[in-house]
Amino acid sequence: MKFLLSILLTLLLSFGACLYFPWWSIAVVSFIVAVFIPQKTFISFIAGFIAIFLLWYILSFWISARNENILAHRISLLILKSGSPYYLILLTAIIGAIVAGSAALSGALFRKYFLHDKLKG
Repeated sequence: MKFLLSILLTLLLSFGACLYFPWWSIAVVSFIVAVFIPQKTFISFIAGFIAIFLLWYILSFWISARNENILAHRISLLILKSGSPYYLILLTAIIGAIVAGSAALSGALFRKYFLHDKLKG
């Protein structure tokens, strides 16, 4: 239950944060969610990874589909040397997911080593 709550909370708060703050606010949100929802470190990493992977994949796909993949196709030719915009969308989601997963792992370790006694009750 905590796992799904962590994914949902990270996804929703990251979406809201990215409307007003830079893209790296996903890391801050993932860190904070991992600090306040106690889980094992690997589970925290996976929760942050899945939340932002889903968010960025869906948003990138939606934005790219609205302009008929024109920009994503051209950028994928430049960066990936392939004409598939879906590889670029996947790469975008993976990069965001790694950032968020690492921040969630850091938050879980921060809670474990520095705040365990204070937040326990």
